Amino acid sequence: MAGLLQDKIALVTGAAMGNGEGIARVMAAKGATVILADKNEKVFETAASLGQAATAYQVDVSQYDQVAQMAEQVMAQFGRLDILVNNAGIARMIPVNNMDDALRDLHYQVNMVGTWNCVKAFLPHMIERKYGRILNMSSVTGPRVVDPGMMGYAMSKGAISAFTKAIAMDVAKYGITSNAILPGYFLTPMVMHSAQETDPENPQRVLDGIAAGVPLGRFGKPEEIGYLAAFLASDEAAYFTGQEFVIDGGAGLPETNEALKAAADYITDTNDADGVAKAMEKFCFQQN
Repeated sequence: MAGLLQDKIALVTGAAMGNGEGIARVMAAKGATVILADKNEKVFETAASLGQAATAYQVDVSQYDQVAQMAEQVMAQFGRLDILVNNAGIARMIPVNNMDDALRDLHYQVNMVGTWNCVKAFLPHMIERKYGRILNMSSVTGPRVVDPGMMGYAMSKGAISAFTKAIAMDVAKYGITSNAILPGYFLTPMVMHSAQETDPENPQRVLDGIAAGVPLGRFGKPEEIGYLAAFLASDEAAYFTGQEFVIDGGAGLPETNEALKAAADYITDTNDADGVAKAMEKFCFQQN
C-alpha cells in the first residue's frame, strides 16, 4: 500500500531538530522524499539518519540569496517541489519596553521574512505545475494567546498567519493550498534546555509542572505535528486552504490562566513556584 505522501518531494526548513525534524521524519515515513534545510550544521546528521529518502542544505532562510540558490539546486536535482514546510523560527523573551529595534527586526526577519523568502523562491515552480502544498509554522502565541515578553515572537507569528491566508487567496486558482499550523507546548531540545537552565538540579520537575497545565497532561511530541503536517500536505487535504490548525493538547481552552496556576501549584513543596511560572512563560512560545 502506497504511503500518504508517496512520490512527493517535500522541503522542511528548521529541520535539524525539534518539530522540524519530527515533520521531516513523518513525511519520509509516509513515502516522501524529504529535503531538510537548517542554519545548524546538524541538519546533515539528521538527514543522514533518514537514509536515502532525505537530503540536506545548510541555509539561513532570512537571507534570500541563500534560499534562491537552494531552490535552484533543488529544481536541478528533483525537477519539482510538491510540499514546502516553513518551520524555521526563533524566539526571545523580552518585554516590549526593553526590546530594541535589532531584536524586534530579528524575529521578523527570521520568522516572517524567512517564510516569505522560501515562498518567493519556490512558488513560481508550483504555479507552473499548477500544484503545491504550502505549510507555514505559526503558533498559538500571537494569533490566539500571548504571554509577557513575547512581543517580537507574537508579532512575527501573527504576520505568518495573515500571510498564509493571503497566499491562499492568490494561488488557489493554480491548485495550490496554503495552511498554517499553530503549535502549543511541544517537547523539543530547546524546551529541555530551558528547563535545565531553570532548575539545573531537577529539570523534570519544571517540565512536569508545565505539563500539568495542559488538559491532556503532557507536552506534544514533534512527530505529532508531523502527522498533522503530513495530512495537510497530502492529496486528501486538497480542499483545505487558508486555514489555521491549532495543535496544543487543549492548552488554549481554559478561560482562566490555569496553565500558569497549575505549574505553580505543582511544586508546592519547594520555594520555586515563581520560577516555574516564569518557565511556563518561557515555554509558551513554539520552539522550532
